[in-house]
Amino acid sequence: MNKIKKNDNVIVTTGKDKGKKGKILKIFFEEGKAIVEKVNIIKKHKKQSQKSKGGILEMPAPINISKLKLVCPESGKPTRVRIVEVNGEKKRKAVVSGAIID
Repeated sequence: MNKIKKNDNVIVTTGKDKGKKGKILKIFFEEGKAIVEKVNIIKKHKKQSQKSKGGILEMPAPINISKLKLVCPESGKPTRVRIVEVNGEKKRKAVVSGAIID
């Protein structure tokens, strides 16, 4: 079971975007990276074609998962995650508040 999933709210702990919050849009587990909305924005130059306009586009780039922490649903603070077994099912548990996330 993974500690971070798609649509989780996370906060960036290090780097140029430190302190920014966002929702995970996509995860690349093989590379250990994730795309988070409004975090790690890059500018991409796109050439004009018959189907689309050209210009400078801003889009989120992948960020390393080690720089992200899950936001606790109860307290709203960044937290680590533990995997616990509840009624024979594996669940994610926030270390800060002890709340079950799944």
